[in-house]
Amino acid sequence: MIAVVAVISGPSTYPIAARLVIAIVATALAVKAGKLLTGRVRPDGEWGGSYRRGDPHAFPSGHAARAFLLAALGFALGPAWLGPVLAVWAVLVAVSRVALGVHYASDVVAGAALGVCCGLAASML
Repeated sequence: MIAVVAVISGPSTYPIAARLVIAIVATALAVKAGKLLTGRVRPDGEWGGSYRRGDPHAFPSGHAARAFLLAALGFALGPAWLGPVLAVWAVLVAVSRVALGVHYASDVVAGAALGVCCGLAASML
């Protein structure tokens, strides 16, 4: 989707699109590494069967990491209104992961911190 928007928008958007792709891939790799290194299982529960089967590890939360990554990039690269809107959305994503019972609070806090760090790093590229 990022590539489609960049192509439609023109060459002036290519640097930002590349930055977004690099940040998303780097965050995904960091989340995967964290999950493999810690091996922390998800909380007991019935909801989220596909998550529990496909990705039994909980720490850090990938959803929280990606949401906070986008919020950090919104503050760094977007118009003034984008960062605050994405920050509220990111908090809601994080809270929903705990409320749904697929993560512990520490999973989403770690994911949020990871996402912000990746976003800050990508904003400096």
